[in-house]
Amino acid sequence: MTFYYWTQQTYEPSSKLKLVDVDEVTYFEDWLVFDSKGEGQTKGGIIIYPGAKVEPEAYSYYGQELSKHGYFVAIPNVRLNLPILEIDKADEIIDKYPSVGNWFIGGHSLGGVAAANYAKNHSDVITGIFFLGSFPSENSDFSNTSIPILSLFADKDGLTTLDKIDESANLLSENTVMKEISGGNHSQFGVYCEQKGDGEATISVVEQQNIVIESILDWVNNE
Repeated sequence: MTFYYWTQQTYEPSSKLKLVDVDEVTYFEDWLVFDSKGEGQTKGGIIIYPGAKVEPEAYSYYGQELSKHGYFVAIPNVRLNLPILEIDKADEIIDKYPSVGNWFIGGHSLGGVAAANYAKNHSDVITGIFFLGSFPSENSDFSNTSIPILSLFADKDGLTTLDKIDESANLLSENTVMKEISGGNHSQFGVYCEQKGDGEATISVVEQQNIVIESILDWVNNE
């Protein structure tokens, strides 16, 4: 019972910073979905697993902005707010939208760990993996693969520290792009309140989120 109450003490999307027009958010069952608004055919699908105990709306800005560039974006609610408990959640959205084509999956913090697990077990479906202040676990070793990977990390991140990024680098593929966000921290990979143990960012949440968006677009457009 104590564990259940702990999982319900979530990080809600910040009400102090309105980055997303709520009218732009559509729900499919327990998913937030952002249809492609680019001209022509949808370029691909991007699935973002939330961090542990972080509500999916905290990543809505990514969905809003990436969809403007021709990508379908989906962000799930997960059981007990822990993505590691629903690693295969992506099956639901991929099955629902079979015409999307290329699928990229990633996530923030523990969401990235879960996304990597999914990608490891579904290499026939996933085109590439991205990490936002995150890294793969030992059972998701991509070192002998060529799958495209994007690793974005921040130098003020007090939770996914630079040491942890370095220690896990041997699990990444030979086709990995790594980028450090100077002045960023852990919680600003989403839009929610300060997280215990995190470092203090020296750039704004908008600046950090825009760096992430630009980096993801550069990466997916080249895959």
